[in-house]
Amino acid sequence: MSLNWEHRLTHNETNQPFLDVLSGTVMPVPPVWMMRQAGRYLPEYRDLRAKAGSFLDLCFTPEFAAEVTLQPIRRFNFDAAIIFSDILVVPHALGRSVRFEAGEGPRLDPLDTPDKIKTLSSAADFSILEPVYEALRRVRQELDRRITLIGFCGAPWTVATYMVAGQGTPDQAPARMLAYRDPTSFAKVIDVLVENSIEYLLGQLEAGADVLQIFDTWAGILPPREFERWSIEPTQRIVEGVLKKAPGTKIIGFPRGAGAMLPSYVDRTGVNGVSIDWAAEPSLIRERVQSKVAVQGNLDPLVLIAGGEALDRAIDDVLANYASGRFIFNLGHGIQPETPIAHVEQMLNRVRRHKT
Repeated sequence: MSLNWEHRLTHNETNQPFLDVLSGTVMPVPPVWMMRQAGRYLPEYRDLRAKAGSFLDLCFTPEFAAEVTLQPIRRFNFDAAIIFSDILVVPHALGRSVRFEAGEGPRLDPLDTPDKIKTLSSAADFSILEPVYEALRRVRQELDRRITLIGFCGAPWTVATYMVAGQGTPDQAPARMLAYRDPTSFAKVIDVLVENSIEYLLGQLEAGADVLQIFDTWAGILPPREFERWSIEPTQRIVEGVLKKAPGTKIIGFPRGAGAMLPSYVDRTGVNGVSIDWAAEPSLIRERVQSKVAVQGNLDPLVLIAGGEALDRAIDDVLANYASGRFIFNLGHGIQPETPIAHVEQMLNRVRRHKT
């Protein structure tokens, strides 16, 4: 990589509240953004989604992906923008068929036997992901320098659950069963995803991302031993691989549902921050997580739909629990399509009036 990573990151850290928190600063008003903030709750998104055709066409058309990324920034002036893409673009670049069925979610050709796993390519065709990099370049050029641009990937465990089953399932049992029955074959899928995710994230940094996030949506379904093997260890390898070539990079992890295993995740992976879901236990987070890294979260997306006094109380609870430490205000998971825009405005006004 030809980029001077340390110079670029040091420059950004002096200008971006979001990066300052990840570097250890407690901000009087926490920076705020929302997972899935570019999405179906916005009429401008729905208009562009209809124009694009398929979901993958929306992701892989740089002008569309850049525009969608910027839409919530223009409307709400969030402190961070996250590039519009999907965690399954890496399997797509590995040559796996990835389709998005309306109302049914992603569909892939299942890798549910050792023989099928032997057909998995070890190296992605990163030219397929060039539209993502181009979208990042376009967004970074237009985005105010005080707003952080987030690149991301899916954690190997979560991506592998979709690759093995060929779709999402209620408890991702196919991947769990394969990992029990044939851990050697399953480890091959994980290893391929680790190596290619490192390269994908480095490409996003080179294209203009300021921060990286690793989404492990299905981490919470794993028992402790498997959580360490399939969630912590692969994430640790990705963090180490990125930092080896891009020292100083700030990385956020989101092992959704990790609960009491979250302190171990923080200790082992080397992330600079973690997202927490709405069920996280506040005292555990404050004492054993936020004392070490920044915390991001954790408003229940359903209370954002409810609005009114319930929303105000929930926001105040989140701030009371975490705003005195290193904290980025966010949801405990992605915003729901039926969320009223007025409730997002209510949330932002209340958070931004807060002073520690």
